[in-house]
Amino acid sequence: MSSLSVNQNKLQKRLRRLTAEAVTSYQMIEDGDKVMVCLSGGKDSYTLLDMLLHLQKVAPIRFELVAVNLDQKQPGFPEEVLPAYLDTIGVPYFILEQDTYSVVKEKIPEGKTTCSLCSRLRRGNLYTFADEIGANKLALGHHRDDIVETFFLNMFYGGNLKAMPPKLRSDDGRNVVIRPLAFCNEKDIAAYAALREFPIIPCNLCGSQENLQRKVVKDMLQSWERETPGRLDNIFRALQHVQPSQLADTKLFDFANLRKDEQASPRFVEVISL
Repeated sequence: MSSLSVNQNKLQKRLRRLTAEAVTSYQMIEDGDKVMVCLSGGKDSYTLLDMLLHLQKVAPIRFELVAVNLDQKQPGFPEEVLPAYLDTIGVPYFILEQDTYSVVKEKIPEGKTTCSLCSRLRRGNLYTFADEIGANKLALGHHRDDIVETFFLNMFYGGNLKAMPPKLRSDDGRNVVIRPLAFCNEKDIAAYAALREFPIIPCNLCGSQENLQRKVVKDMLQSWERETPGRLDNIFRALQHVQPSQLADTKLFDFANLRKDEQASPRFVEVISL
């Protein structure tokens, strides 16, 4: 076996194990589910589909997978790539055509960040389409690094502590979003996508914006990881072990009624003199 095959096998086993752990820990997929896999053509969504196809084969439950790509009508988008790939691997799919690109270009001034509006439009279209095809779960390709980056983005620029939960119910209650790659790191996903030679489609609409806040946070976190390997793992573990009483949110912990416990055992033993 070549060294390339050995590396691919190790990566594949690690990603499959972490995906299964995330799915199991958060009960993301249940028997009889119809899971809509949102496929953008990037490394993350290709890996997501690959992992879920394997899980579908080995899991003790039965669930349906359908791939959906939202063609946002970006200039130069190679619309033949995804259908050709999905036909090759035999996955049922839909290509949803919505010209959100024109909406974004019309609403956002030149040079301003387009990601926020683009994301909202994409999410709205996908949520609606999931209802149309009877999918009760939407699988997104966000990974551990995305979750940690979002945590710091919200803290630095939004003044709140929140990230991307591995499992989420939409505000209207009609959709459940799952992120099966929540335990996987971006470096492994990038290496796996390269080894598998997925036909990657770049996002030219937002990918050319080099000064995004997310890029600043990503660079900061990657610098930390280089200086202290394992730091991102620790940050992600912290998101799984939140202690509201050690923070300062009065809505999560009742600080107002916090009092001394009069029934507590005394700290010091009274000394009785003879």
